[in-house]
Amino acid sequence: MTATVEGPDFIALQVRDLPAAAAFFEEHLGLRRAPASPPHAVVFATTPIPFAVREPLPGTDLTGGSAPGLGVALWLRTDDAPGLHAQLLAAGVEVAGPVRDSPFGPVFSFTGPEGYRLTVHGG
Repeated sequence: MTATVEGPDFIALQVRDLPAAAAFFEEHLGLRRAPASPPHAVVFATTPIPFAVREPLPGTDLTGGSAPGLGVALWLRTDDAPGLHAQLLAAGVEVAGPVRDSPFGPVFSFTGPEGYRLTVHGG
């Protein structure tokens, strides 16, 4: 029998400023911290997949010229994409255009902590 993978089970963004990144996700997206986090990370109580921000792993240099996460698409689900879009704009978050229709419902992208481009869909 061949070993297989069921799918993603944990997602973490590496950041230089852990407190600021955690605050961004709490204040702007309403994420809540999980009861416990490993050292050097903040884990959020997200479902079905846990999400975290963490200090860079040894040997990871986030000071390079390209945007962090380049080539990776991270989509977050909401029940109110238009409402969240307006909320982020009002808070001064860099939003990349209006909410648009997609096969996954209303969708838009924004720039999160340290330049990560994130996409929101749903509702």
